[in-house]
Amino acid sequence: MAIGIGRRQFISVLGSSAFAWPLAARAQQGERMRRVGVVMGYAETDPEGRAQVTALRQELQEIGWTEGRNIQIDVRYATDDPNQIRALAVELMGLKPDLMVANSNLVIATLQAEVRTVPLLFIGAGDPIGSGFVTNLARPTGNVTGFANFEPSMGSKWLETLKEIAPHVEQVGFTLQPDTPVNVGYLKAAEAAAPKLNVKLTALGVHNADEIARVVSAFAAEPNRGLVIAPHAVTLVNSNLLVELSARYRLPTIYSFAFYVRRGGLISYGLDPLDQFRQGARYVDRILKGAKPADLPVQYPTKFQLVVNLKTAKALGLTISEPFLQRADEVIE
Repeated sequence: MAIGIGRRQFISVLGSSAFAWPLAARAQQGERMRRVGVVMGYAETDPEGRAQVTALRQELQEIGWTEGRNIQIDVRYATDDPNQIRALAVELMGLKPDLMVANSNLVIATLQAEVRTVPLLFIGAGDPIGSGFVTNLARPTGNVTGFANFEPSMGSKWLETLKEIAPHVEQVGFTLQPDTPVNVGYLKAAEAAAPKLNVKLTALGVHNADEIARVVSAFAAEPNRGLVIAPHAVTLVNSNLLVELSARYRLPTIYSFAFYVRRGGLISYGLDPLDQFRQGARYVDRILKGAKPADLPVQYPTKFQLVVNLKTAKALGLTISEPFLQRADEVIE
């Protein structure tokens, strides 16, 4: 049996719906637009930096933040020049953000000196306490909190893993930004482990691409040598150069992030930065909804990835054991 609706009822329903539409529109128009500034420690053309920003944006979208409706995300890509990073910080602060996000220790340290009036969220910080970003992981003070990447002890793990995959290596160049406390911490941990591994360690301090090319070329002059690449803005910005030099001089090299290996590097041991940026989006959400940085503990990763490039290993004349390959989270053929 058909169910009818009277003319008066129809008009009533239509009228109430028509009344609801402008209300919904006014609510959307009246929703407060929040602004987030992001400074990445990558070259603007680097696909890895862009992928990390995409992970942040996608996760924010999943939890209800839509660009153009209730959030504006202003992204800038830094070089390894502190003055340029400082200029980017000043530019973004001029846009009156509700929150700033920083990636890599050089960027974080530079922004911390400039960002005082809004929360600062770091993603991918090495040793946040030793680097002076916070004084307490559980309850960070001031306007800063975020996600750490590696403890200083990771320096010994990188050296140990490199020696395992390339046992013929007798001397290792530990490539680092020597003015960065956490990079020095990685170096000290590696120096402590070197005698047990029968390895001589040489610190290769670098500040830019020219220095990287010069010191790696000089170090590679003797046989049975390898490299450890410490994470820093200078090594991130020059990631392609480092992979190219390692191949050119046939240097077994270990990196801290898998993207180096996907570009032709030999091996990496480290965290998944995309996952950290997705977690970072959750902190962005909580801060924009009123949480203070002191309410959000600094978090370290709980899972690390071992990634191996077999094609590169073959080019270097390395034979990787089956047990080692079975431990790997990803093997690139």
